[in-house]
Amino acid sequence: MSLFWKPGAEKPQLLDDEEGGVLFFSSSLSSSSSYGYASLEKQRQRLPVYKYRNSILYLVETHSTSIIVGETGSGKTTQIPRYLKEAGWAEGGRVIACTQPRRLAVQAVASRVAEEMGVKLGDEVGYTIRFEDLTNSELTRVKFLTDGVLLREMMTDPLLSKYSVIMVDEAHERSISTDILLGLLKKIQRRRPELRLIIASATIEAKSMAAFFDTSKKRRGSEDKQHGLKTEPAILSVEGRGYNVQVFYAEEPVPDYLRAAVSTVMSIHNQEPPGDILVFLTGQDDIDAAVELLTEEAQNNGKSSPGLTILPLYSGLSRADQDLVFSPTPRGKRKVVLSTNIAETSLTLEGVVYVVDSGFSKQRFYNPITDVENLIVAPISKASARQRAGRAGRVRPGKCYRLYTEEYYLKEMSTEGIPEIQRTSLVSSVIQLKALGIDNILGFDWPASPSPEAMIRALEVLYSLGVVDDDAKLTSPAGFQIAEIPLDPMISKMILASNELGCSEEILTIAAVLSIQSIWVSSRGSQKELDEAKMRFAAAEGDHVTFLNVYKGFLKCNKSPTWCHKNFVNYQAMKKVIEIREQLRRTAQRIGIILKSCDGDTQVVRKAVTAGYFANACRLEAFSHSGMYKTLRGSQEVYIHPSSILFRVNPKWILFHSLVSTDRQYMRNVITIDPAWLIEAAPHFYRHRQPDSFHQ
Repeated sequence: MSLFWKPGAEKPQLLDDEEGGVLFFSSSLSSSSSYGYASLEKQRQRLPVYKYRNSILYLVETHSTSIIVGETGSGKTTQIPRYLKEAGWAEGGRVIACTQPRRLAVQAVASRVAEEMGVKLGDEVGYTIRFEDLTNSELTRVKFLTDGVLLREMMTDPLLSKYSVIMVDEAHERSISTDILLGLLKKIQRRRPELRLIIASATIEAKSMAAFFDTSKKRRGSEDKQHGLKTEPAILSVEGRGYNVQVFYAEEPVPDYLRAAVSTVMSIHNQEPPGDILVFLTGQDDIDAAVELLTEEAQNNGKSSPGLTILPLYSGLSRADQDLVFSPTPRGKRKVVLSTNIAETSLTLEGVVYVVDSGFSKQRFYNPITDVENLIVAPISKASARQRAGRAGRVRPGKCYRLYTEEYYLKEMSTEGIPEIQRTSLVSSVIQLKALGIDNILGFDWPASPSPEAMIRALEVLYSLGVVDDDAKLTSPAGFQIAEIPLDPMISKMILASNELGCSEEILTIAAVLSIQSIWVSSRGSQKELDEAKMRFAAAEGDHVTFLNVYKGFLKCNKSPTWCHKNFVNYQAMKKVIEIREQLRRTAQRIGIILKSCDGDTQVVRKAVTAGYFANACRLEAFSHSGMYKTLRGSQEVYIHPSSILFRVNPKWILFHSLVSTDRQYMRNVITIDPAWLIEAAPHFYRHRQPDSFHQ
């Protein structure tokens, strides 16, 4: 087979391996034999993608875009960036980028590749996620990052000039950042024809992706003359190494998927041979509840079920907890991993033989008419169900237990999921595109078109925040400053307003807390104690001010884990808050915000929150005994979430940070306001009504 390395580079040193193929051998690897290099090398060669190494390098060399379809677990994510590096694509100071939709996957994959290459994570191989940069501009040659971070890099380097190859991984997840990134990369390629793109995915419709990137028709000819490159995308399918998976369905519809999942795990554990179990649930609350139920069941079973190791897996976990999930299962034990859909494609868990699929995942759904975005527990698609089942066939034949009927799967389940761009608010995306100088957003080349209603609503919200002007151009300086802050524009606006109100120190703390899932320890079996602990910090003004009290307490006790444990505060979450706050402080100073504390004046803090979140204002219904509120715009019925400090207090006027849908629409992170502030913060938004006639 012919060999491919970077043309013009020095001929690499070659070593024949036992199968008669060829390995590129670099001096940095030869010195790492003490690292167990030989066994890692054997593992690499057993991966399905290994057989395609030369074909992949050939395609990347000859085509500007290559689309690689390969099952999760084929090794494409960890191996392709490394093949590219070995073939010289990172020489002369250039960098190979590999994007992932999820932060957890970025961290896991980067540490795996660094380990395989025998280098320290953060040197030659590094990663960047929001609020965490583990790279070295001098040394890092292979960089893993989220799609969102790469989009932000374009603000300072619109043509991504330091990258030679950009691999967009897990493209089938169709996250909103992935779709925007694909549209922008297509634009960049016109200006930088030498930039190579690899679109990698488990179950992508390769043909539609190829059609999207095919510019050969426009150019009359499929070759870029100057670079000798084929502009028509190449498609390569990497055969997986899956074993057969037997699928079992529920005989009738399951009333409670959480309890059904727990009892299925226990019966697998009691009746099936060894092998780890992976359970797909919807989110942290579900997973915490299932951990509790399983722990109880296992204890009740006592001696009859030795050795269950129960581990959660979701994006809010600390690094230490993530590592437990990836560590090998001890002898005589069986690992049960309770995961969100993060384990569906982004991460590979070796040792899983049994999969329990609840049939649901948490998805964002946005209604542009009411301007409300909800996280809803929704049924998954057939494509997701197949991915989930496939996780069971990695190491040997496996079994997948679906907690829904076969008839439902065949007749009612949708074939593909809806791309996120068609079911989410476009506010952050529009501001990013504007900041990148793309003014004609309606004419932007999207892989899947967003709805015109959502687009108009996004422009309306940005206009009301003062981010865009009458011509839909970014305002100066506010619009550009808000685009600089890597947060939701409503939070960024709150930070800007805090500058004028003199409470930027407090608002930066609140912004950092709102950026993570929760600062409280989950209430497993101790709801009463958690509620009592919360009351120690409770502020009558609401959750945002309560967060300030917790933060003060954390600093006062010198960031003590013992203090956190005693007060039901999540220590890892608070450490993350400190890190994020530090990053935000640096960004705030860079864009000219003066850091100042309001010394306990909670009114200015609440006014700053109102400046960002005025659109989320609600009023208590006059005769409501059930605590029902109505949103000022859209008149939606909403209720305060039980986790809020203001649950059961029911003040008359409030603002919420986000809505969660279960049996009702619940408002999370709620603060009390004076309705007159709404007119101050957004006269154009509330201009048709006087404060006293707000009640519609």
